[in-house]
Amino acid sequence: MLSTCVIIPAAGSGTRLGGAEPKAFVRVNGRSLLARSLDAINSSGVASTVVVAAPEEFLFRAREEIAAVTANTECRMSITAVAGGNDRTESVQIALKHVGDAEFVLVHDAARCLTPPEVFRRVLAAVRSGAAAVVPVLPMIDTVRRAVPADSGSSRAGASESARPLVQVSSGSRERLSGALERADLRRVQTPQGFRTEVLLRAHEQHRRDPDAVSDEEAAAVGGAAPTDTVPAAGGAAPTDDAGLVERLGFDVVAVPGHEEALKITYPLDLLLGEQLARIRDEGTGAAPLTSDTGSPATGTDSPATDTDSLTRDSGEQR
Repeated sequence: MLSTCVIIPAAGSGTRLGGAEPKAFVRVNGRSLLARSLDAINSSGVASTVVVAAPEEFLFRAREEIAAVTANTECRMSITAVAGGNDRTESVQIALKHVGDAEFVLVHDAARCLTPPEVFRRVLAAVRSGAAAVVPVLPMIDTVRRAVPADSGSSRAGASESARPLVQVSSGSRERLSGALERADLRRVQTPQGFRTEVLLRAHEQHRRDPDAVSDEEAAAVGGAAPTDTVPAAGGAAPTDDAGLVERLGFDVVAVPGHEEALKITYPLDLLLGEQLARIRDEGTGAAPLTSDTGSPATGTDSPATDTDSLTRDSGEQR
């Protein structure tokens, strides 16, 4: 049977959350983000092994959290904690050295600790069906505009200074906003992101050797589904997730439906929402679900289709 390893890059400091400890150890209704992530993976049944990349000074703490999960649940996974790197990409690279002979790898953010088990199953099913890279996505619901520095001189010809839309983003700095992006073409990308192991290994090896260059030979050497022409990151920006690294090899990134409850706990408001959702789940009060299984608000309607290659990703910063 083909095996799957889940990597949890959990070495982020969580500065945006405002806590005094790394984000993976922040508690949501009494249990850490790491412990809840491990529970979700175990419940999904997708993994035979899990590798947690934790801050080196918190390795003992990570192993305590792992021990508590394995002691209190019927755990069917082998879970290892290793010292992570200075950023998310380096943490994944380190963890990849411990995946053994796993045929598939899923990379999951501990910050998305409330991801329903069915999302893991959808991602793995798509990878097993032949996709090189799979991400769960949701439709974009907000209007999105591109920010332009106020002194860039890129305003429309003839537009007066007073007519330019300006946003005060921090003390002493302003941004000008260009036209709105087409919302129908954008997706909010979540985790877990799934890959054939050899594809992800090759993508990270390429990134280590040269973060800015890829070759047709690199993509062709992986084998399997035929890659497209190699492509740089959009706008020359560095990839912010593992799917971006694989995309640089020229492989398609395939989308499956995500879930609204797989929110990323990054800011204090996210933590407040996560607390409420975790409390409802833990108490099992039988209250109406906050969202439907398709990931849209539970209003009795299906979410818009998400099987498209036009994606936009969350930031991959490890904070």
